[in-house]
Amino acid sequence: MTRGVLFVHSTPRALCPHVEWAAGGAIDAQASFDWTPQPAAPGLFRAEMSWQAPPGSGAKIASALRGWEHLRYEVTEEPSPGVDGARWSHTPDLGIFHAVTDVHGNIMVPEDRVRTALEVSAGNPRRLTDEMALALGQAWDDELEPFRHAGDGAPVRWLHKVG
Repeated sequence: MTRGVLFVHSTPRALCPHVEWAAGGAIDAQASFDWTPQPAAPGLFRAEMSWQAPPGSGAKIASALRGWEHLRYEVTEEPSPGVDGARWSHTPDLGIFHAVTDVHGNIMVPEDRVRTALEVSAGNPRRLTDEMALALGQAWDDELEPFRHAGDGAPVRWLHKVG
């Protein structure tokens, strides 16, 4: 088993029950979130859910929510024996970003991605910076950061897979 967190940064009220159904269905557990207004986007709502389920469940949650308009979210999955950690970030404008993470939550950029960034940049420092920003998901972080801060101190509900 591993653990993780689903951060729903913003969604319209009409999507709230659908998000609960999709997230719970992804890990075969019933989900009920404590929805609160999202101060960074008046009229939208936010929630957090900690989960415990088999490795790979973070990908299932992220996939279940992928592509929904007006939905901003992040899913984290802690590393477990033989499995790296991961983070998925989604915004309506950018789509989904996935990164492998270490035990501290840092993004690990694979060697091939670094080599490609070096090759594509062809010695141009600005282009290398842009390529590395893409590899680190900087655009997703930039868009989600105001929504993250709006959730500081919010309660977290644990969701455990049963069986």
